[in-house]
Amino acid sequence: MTGKIAFQGEPGAYSHQACRLKHPDMEAVPCRTFEDVFEQVRTEQADLAMRPIENSTFGRVADIHHLLPGSGLHILDEAFVRVHINLLALPGVALADITHAMSHTMLLGQCRAFLKEHGIHRVTGADTAGSAREVAQRGEPSLAALASELAGEIYGLDVLARHIEDEGTNTTRFLVMGRAPDQSRRGAHGMMTSFLFRVRNIPAALYKAMGGFATNGVNMVKLESYMVDGSFTATQFFAEIEGHPEDDNVARALEELRYFTSYLNILGTYPADPARK
Repeated sequence: MTGKIAFQGEPGAYSHQACRLKHPDMEAVPCRTFEDVFEQVRTEQADLAMRPIENSTFGRVADIHHLLPGSGLHILDEAFVRVHINLLALPGVALADITHAMSHTMLLGQCRAFLKEHGIHRVTGADTAGSAREVAQRGEPSLAALASELAGEIYGLDVLARHIEDEGTNTTRFLVMGRAPDQSRRGAHGMMTSFLFRVRNIPAALYKAMGGFATNGVNMVKLESYMVDGSFTATQFFAEIEGHPEDDNVARALEELRYFTSYLNILGTYPADPARK
């Protein structure tokens, strides 16, 4: 065991914050790409991977459903992180001194009201934590960053204004992934199961496949479709349900699903995060 958890982005990114929240005892390792994150775990340089999957404001993270099955990893846990956006500046600088704020495009768009109120111009940066690092390196008193408090802590910046996002409920959901599956029942808020499937090429196959979950009283909390292999006719589905595959009703629903599918891959069974409730 390495005691390390890998994430994509610069130190101080919201993925780094998720690592601290879920595994404060582990060393968080920044990676350039999501593929690098998975490779760190596959090659045993890290024990776990922290991967954002969706955001309450912007929806699914790009390419997530293509990367998950090819990663060779298994979902072990989930984490919900509130995206609190803060205005960070050089020590000793006042809010009135700030004329420009740098961040990822998404965060700039989430703070329009605050930036307009204070006459602050938007500057597009590569990412949130990287923008905080650049503000610290440039040393320009008029330039601030929009990022997490963790980024400010890492790069020695002061917080001029906290929680300035327009949406007060913006949350990102992360998946914690590892090399080996964990089928044990754990957590105090029930179990979740995530899986991918493709339906057989027969009339009403999806309707029939979903019927097993309804008749067996299994709550399906997510069902998303996306194209595979560059074809408009090859559709794959990503689904999440409440329950464990060994629960009687879940087992019956999955058995019925298998009858109507040409491919089924259970990505992981893991405890529901309290924030889900």
